[in-house]
Order: sequence, then structure tokens, then C-alpha cells
Amino acid sequence: MPLPLAYRVYGHTGPSVLILHGLFGQADNWTRIAKTMSEQGYTVYTIDLRNHGLSPHSETWTYEDMADDVRFFIEQHGLTKPLCIGHSMGGKVLLYMEHMFTGIVSAYIIVDIAAKYYAPHHQTIFKALNAIDLTTVTTRKAAEATLEHFIKEPEIRQFLLKNLFWKSTSPAALAWRFNLDGLYAQADAIGKAVPAYHSKTPCALIYGSLSNYIEISDIEDYKMRFNTLQLYKIEGAAHWVHAEQPQAFINAFTDFVNFL
Repeated sequence: MPLPLAYRVYGHTGPSVLILHGLFGQADNWTRIAKTMSEQGYTVYTIDLRNHGLSPHSETWTYEDMADDVRFFIEQHGLTKPLCIGHSMGGKVLLYMEHMFTGIVSAYIIVDIAAKYYAPHHQTIFKALNAIDLTTVTTRKAAEATLEHFIKEPEIRQFLLKNLFWKSTSPAALAWRFNLDGLYAQADAIGKAVPAYHSKTPCALIYGSLSNYIEISDIEDYKMRFNTLQLYKIEGAAHWVHAEQPQAFINAFTDFVNFL
């Protein structure tokens, strides 16, 4: 059963654009990009996927579930063929959505993810998050100190810490916005491959030159899936293309929209 998803909207006129974040992310990760797009005349919805951000938590967490949630969002908000952008896990959600509900969007922009199976590779992050005891940790600084034992990259620590918030309990306590237990229990599902299909919906693949998520064989797979495919390799970017090279990302978005 689809869940109602939390979202933020930027701009109120012009074509609709939906943006889906990746694993451990949330709608706010895309604020800068969304504001820029809205200034170009788009109505931009940044969405929290289930078990993330302000959206409901659920014991079921599959790509099929998430794709149905997004389909329901489009229907619920009366959107007519929006352009959909998805990063990493969010990109795979969109690939599943095209497999399950062909024709409900105008075009896809998939960011740094392939349709293939990915072996589990988030174990260190899960280990770090589970090491933080929120019954005793009372400051973000203390939470980061624990993360630092496992995760050396400060930008990844800050990305994860954005999910901490103060619950309005007495006394107030820190909690995760994402459903850590639910995500951890079903972590293997995140690498699942997308079934083969062929689509007439235009698609762009934006990927980082420094990323290890996209290989030549993945690009060939995209060419087999989509009649119309545009490729944008962003130099100097790794997996978080939109955060590392935001202007280059916007340039790729603009070029693709002009191409359509």
C-alpha cells in the first residue's frame, strides 16, 4: 500500500520536477539545486522517500514500494507527466517506476546509479550509526565523535548528522529522522537489480568522472533500456555529483530539457 510522502516545493508555476534523494538522504539535501531550478521557471518538489526524512516509517522497504509511493504522489498532487530526477537509490526507484508504471512521467534524469545489482557496501556506515547510543549521546558533537571512529571523511559524517533531530519529549532527546532499524534490517535490498525492459521515455544519465558506480557496461545497459538517452559525465565529481559540482549539474539539466 503506498504511503503519503513528505515534501518541499519551490516555485509555483511552470513544469513540474520531482527530485528523489539517495540512501540516508532527505529532501533538504537538494535545496540549493531545487531553488536554482525554480528560479528558471520550474515547480520543484523535493521528496522524502519512505523511511527517510519526514516521511512515514514502514517495515516494508523495497524498490517496488518506493516506486508505488512516488506514483501515488504524482496522482495525489494532480501532476501531469512531471520530469523526475533521482540520485543513487532515488535513481533506482525511478528505474523501477518506469518498469512498473510506464508513461506517467515526461522524462527521467538518473544520477550516478546503474540498473545492475550492487553488492552490499554500506556496512561501515550502518556499523557507525548503530554504534551511537542515543539514550546516552546528548550532543551532535558526541555523535560525530563516535562516527569519526568509523568514517574518516568529514563530508559523509556531516551528511549523516543532518538526519539527527531533537524529539519533543521530556527530557528532549536526539533521534534519527530515517528509520535506522528498518533500513538495517533490509539493507541487502538496496543493491537489487532492475528487471530488463525497453522504454520510449527520454532519459538522461548524469554521472561523476570520479565515481565508481558507473561502468561502460552500465552505459550500454542504459542504451538498451531507453530509446532516447543523453549522457552527461561531470568532471571532478564522484558519487554526489549535484553537491560536488552543482553548476555543472544544472548545466546538464538545462541541456537535457532543451534537448527534449
